[in-house]
Amino acid sequence: MERKQITKITLTALFAALIAAGAFIKIPLVPVPVTLTTLFTLVTAVCLPPSLALSSVVVYLFIGGAGLPVFTSGGGIAAMLGPTGGYLFGMLPAVFAGSLVMKALEKKKRLAVLLSALVNTFITYLVGIPWLAVRMDISITAALASGFLPFIVGDTLKIIVTVIACLPIRVRVKELLERQ
Repeated sequence: MERKQITKITLTALFAALIAAGAFIKIPLVPVPVTLTTLFTLVTAVCLPPSLALSSVVVYLFIGGAGLPVFTSGGGIAAMLGPTGGYLFGMLPAVFAGSLVMKALEKKKRLAVLLSALVNTFITYLVGIPWLAVRMDISITAALASGFLPFIVGDTLKIIVTVIACLPIRVRVKELLERQ
């Protein structure tokens, strides 16, 4: 296997592991806990090209679906299909779209990171909130109250951390991918 492929596989696995590690850093709220999983999806979207960012989330969902306890509610298909499953599945289009924003606006560095993080967060909620409403048999208003409003401050902080911290990581990742 050539070095470039090994680098891509390693980066995909590394970012999947970061996303998984984020689930273990949590504040238990019901029905949706506060975790760093979403922070690491923001970081993934900013730092990796779209195909690798999406692959990282696919790997994360695959290992969780296979039973490894990498979700806040454990692992396995039941965890994926539970009340927070929409947030998990929402990571797929969210990280891909966030990475596309980075690619499209690459020259506008901080603005690109900010827009990437905002798009990523918005799409995650766009999928997660309706899923939560259906799985919990509650109204969209109730889902917003329990699955969005308590997270505004935390998500704002995650976006700020992403904007501040990720540009040097992105530069290094690009160097690794271009070196081959």
